[in-house]
Amino acid sequence: MNRVNAPDIDWEKMDNLVPAVVQHHLSGRVLMLGYMNPDALATTLETGNVTFYSRSKNRLWTKGESSGNVLELVTLGTDCDNDALLVQALPKGPTCHLGVESCFDDTTNQPFLNKLAALVAERADADPDSSYTASLLQGPPRRVAQKVGEEGVEVALAAATNDRENLIDESADLLYHLTVLLEQQQVPMTEVVARLAQRHR
Repeated sequence: MNRVNAPDIDWEKMDNLVPAVVQHHLSGRVLMLGYMNPDALATTLETGNVTFYSRSKNRLWTKGESSGNVLELVTLGTDCDNDALLVQALPKGPTCHLGVESCFDDTTNQPFLNKLAALVAERADADPDSSYTASLLQGPPRRVAQKVGEEGVEVALAAATNDRENLIDESADLLYHLTVLLEQQQVPMTEVVARLAQRHR
């Protein structure tokens, strides 16, 4: 675990209990909301596993202490008023007690690229005559790979000619076709982002 410094929190203002929003470090998805007091924060920083103060149990509670579905701390910071925490973590299993990834398990609350990936996956069995995405997914891999190559060239050309609007359009096309290619090859986008994060570290 990377060393995470303790943030400057206005504990007195919040009566020693601050809300802590937990976000998936790779996808950006909001996973849950909990509360931390100074001891919960200190335990989180010491162990690397996100720990809260449970108002119902009236004690410290480490996420996953029973299920094993812990949240590994990556980064931690405060909002502009120093009275709320944003925790980025890597979940080891479902975060919600209902067995799903997020306590906010609503597709409308996902980051857009996650929604795009889910939509592409849903089109896998659609009629290829009425769905361009389905026609790509059900076609030969070389067709999607070729589209990714073509869009990559278009992005490069738009950048080389300083055509900003075309660069935006072609970049959107590239991201879409790359998402389709990853779905066809059964490679989750999160694995690609995880590799980028690994290289960054």
